[in-house]
Amino acid sequence: MSISPRKHTNQVLVGNIKVGGGAPIVVQSMTNTDTADIAGSVKQIMELSRAGSELVRITVNSEEAAKAVPEIHNQLVQKGFSVPIVGDFHFNGHKLLEKYPECAQSLAKYRINPGNVGRGKNRDPQFQQMIEFACQYDKPVRIGVNGGSLDQSVLMRLLDENRLKDTPQELPAITREAIVVSALESAAKAQEYGLDGSKIILSCKISNVQELINIYQDLAARCEYALHLGLTEAGMGSKGIVSSSAALSVLMQQGIGDTIRISLTPEPGGDRTNEVIVAQELLQTMGFRSFTPMVIACPGCGRTTSDYFQKLAQDIQSFLRHQMPVWKGKYKGVEEMEVAVMGCVVNGPGESKNANIGISLPGTGETPVAPVYEDGEKTVTLKGDKIAEEFQELVERYIESHYGTH
Repeated sequence: MSISPRKHTNQVLVGNIKVGGGAPIVVQSMTNTDTADIAGSVKQIMELSRAGSELVRITVNSEEAAKAVPEIHNQLVQKGFSVPIVGDFHFNGHKLLEKYPECAQSLAKYRINPGNVGRGKNRDPQFQQMIEFACQYDKPVRIGVNGGSLDQSVLMRLLDENRLKDTPQELPAITREAIVVSALESAAKAQEYGLDGSKIILSCKISNVQELINIYQDLAARCEYALHLGLTEAGMGSKGIVSSSAALSVLMQQGIGDTIRISLTPEPGGDRTNEVIVAQELLQTMGFRSFTPMVIACPGCGRTTSDYFQKLAQDIQSFLRHQMPVWKGKYKGVEEMEVAVMGCVVNGPGESKNANIGISLPGTGETPVAPVYEDGEKTVTLKGDKIAEEFQELVERYIESHYGTH
């Protein structure tokens, strides 16, 4: 049985999206376009939103980027996209928010890194200035601590305190504590400067799976702020997917986490929406949310020397995902459907019977027929060269008859 997010967290409203307080875990992503490139940024934000990203973060690192934000927002609205846009600020956010009030107003949330908001005597005044802008424009803030840009003043203070202890801790433990303390102290200061706790989201992101789990367990035990989860610098391909899934699944199963991002390094020219799909599939696989019908398919073996069932599974999965934007408003509950595409007689009939609709394709040497099961009962046996097309038609017919408005 899955565990719900922590219900005792503060709930934060980011645009039209509820984060925390028992709300469903939110999927978010970030563009990798130059924000000053308005057309490119709008295009990618729309792609991420269509894929299912419920919040999209953009880099606001220059005057050109800050100037572009209002137009990006306006074009998205004109095109019918209401996805909240989050501004990612480092080093100069206080200056940009002051100089470009339309940028400050257009963003749904500000992201502040305590390690990069200022140095030395400038740190607190610049942090305060950003918080005051958040209060002025009634915007929530994510205070995001990163292991790679940790506030060194916090770390040095804790190291000095540690040296005076009878039994000093090792450096990794002090570093973990510094990451958590940086987030909590910054949140406390934000509230001192007038920002309500219901406007604060915290994150403490590093690239080590076990360390991330330890940090978030500690952070969750010490506060009631909504928490954003993510394994930063997760990596490329399967490494990034596995690392992020390993860390986030442990935490979410413990009820920790209100919004997530899978920070995948894209392949050269790769699709940025992959990280959104991985986040959705992680949440759906664990039973927290449903986004699109799930395809159950066997891995193949010596009984499945043909790649026919693999191609069919791929085609059906792609078909279901691409149809979901249309089906979402038309067929209530269709996202919870399971479709089985199996490759031989060993597990094929059994798995097909357990799915809403499933097909058991013939394996090597088996009779060239494909029984189809709906809700546990065999309804038809497909033969010939058009099994794939006929099965897709059966899936569409099943959806219409079981999830259509009657």
